[in-house]
Amino acid sequence: MAMKMCFRWYGEGNDKISLSDIKQIPGVDGIVWALHHKMPGEIWETWEIAEVKRQLDAYGFNMDVVESVNVHDDIKIGLPTRDKYIENYKQCIRNLSKFGVKVICYNFMPIFDWTRSNLFHPVGDGSTALFYEKNMIQDDYNAMAQYILDFTEKYGMSFPGWEPERMAKLDELFKAYEGIDHEKLWANLKYFLEAIMPTCRECDIKMAIHMDDPPWDIFGLPRLLIDEESIGRFLSMVDDEYNCLTLCSGSLNANPDNNVAAIVRKYCDRIAFAHIRNVKHFENGDFSEASHRDCDGDTGILDILKAYHDCGFEGYIRPDHGRHLWSEGPGSVRPGYGLYDRALGIMYMLGVWDSLEKYDKKENAQ
Repeated sequence: MAMKMCFRWYGEGNDKISLSDIKQIPGVDGIVWALHHKMPGEIWETWEIAEVKRQLDAYGFNMDVVESVNVHDDIKIGLPTRDKYIENYKQCIRNLSKFGVKVICYNFMPIFDWTRSNLFHPVGDGSTALFYEKNMIQDDYNAMAQYILDFTEKYGMSFPGWEPERMAKLDELFKAYEGIDHEKLWANLKYFLEAIMPTCRECDIKMAIHMDDPPWDIFGLPRLLIDEESIGRFLSMVDDEYNCLTLCSGSLNANPDNNVAAIVRKYCDRIAFAHIRNVKHFENGDFSEASHRDCDGDTGILDILKAYHDCGFEGYIRPDHGRHLWSEGPGSVRPGYGLYDRALGIMYMLGVWDSLEKYDKKENAQ
């Protein structure tokens, strides 16, 4: 019994980390990839996918997990044009299935994919990490968005969900989402999933929704996947084995009331993909991302890994955001996606898992 360890990579010419670097991390079998130049709603062509496969094959990596095939805003808003974009999404699924893809990670967050106030916040040991300052994420979305976009422009890095073409139309997007409350967003998500499930079954590809990050409404925009109850609603709303979760420990535990290990135990059979991320909380509501070591944050990494192990999890897993270490900093690394801390995180997770496996065998032998 073993989880399948993966590493997220942004592609040739788009990531300063090379596949040869990743190959040297023990235990990594797959690359979590995407066509990051594609806008939401566009079809991923087979020749584009084939080129990524060629690159990964050279190092013996599988391409089983894609993160993300982003969902067009018209689908989230429920506009009449959504059916056209849903058909495009189905074609993406079919094209990906030709190359052995098993899981598509996506999200259904309005406008903003994820939200942070500082991309390189000093942690205190000389490293930096993503940081959320509660008082900065209030009413003015333009100031927060401009901070992110200034960074992407200065260093020539685009982020999924923060495409400059979309962000240039922020005011228009907010206007388009007027009147989209939680229930309407739930209904639009259900419509989307019911439309694509037959294609997922036909292609044997699981759709794995990512938790909302952070797990509360921001700038008046509704967030849906925020806790155990909402996850339960999501899974029962479209009760299909191909309707699954990308369970992100860091997104959920941004709210310290969420017990991630308990959520893993309850819904493990529907978790296709796991993100392991550690969060350190502050009394005023701020939080910082931390190393994967259990005692460095408040997420309960050891309890979470034991929950996956006890449940017999054999799905895909990856270290999520790590700190920026040693020579890594603005311009040399994508925020949250450095090489070193994610590699350390993998070794920590595999060490925990190997220990659990060994002691399980000892107990069973007695």
